[in-house]
Amino acid sequence: MSLTLADLLAMKAMMPVPSTMCLVGSTRFSQAYQEANQRETLAGRIVLTIGCDTKSDAMLRLTTEDKIRLDLLHLHKIDRADEVLVLNVGSYVGESTRREIEYARMLGKTLRWLEPEVGA
Repeated sequence: MSLTLADLLAMKAMMPVPSTMCLVGSTRFSQAYQEANQRETLAGRIVLTIGCDTKSDAMLRLTTEDKIRLDLLHLHKIDRADEVLVLNVGSYVGESTRREIEYARMLGKTLRWLEPEVGA
């Protein structure tokens, strides 16, 4: 079935605006990012995720300044999200993820956890 742009726009006009989700967590869990991205997308959510897998820093040759810019970019993604999904694989939450969680809480974002939050 081939749909025209007009067909798609008519269908879009009849559906609610999808919620936007931002994924946060250690980039060491790239598979968890891929799986969550696919799961949330198929659930009808717009997914904001990492653009670089910084565990490959050596290959990417990211500088400290690059990493800071990526951290700032991710905060902007949290700004745009309706909710944040914390990819706390094995209950691991690193320093930058803690900052992102703190920031999301400051903004009043809904937080969801991949695994039950420790101490919750």
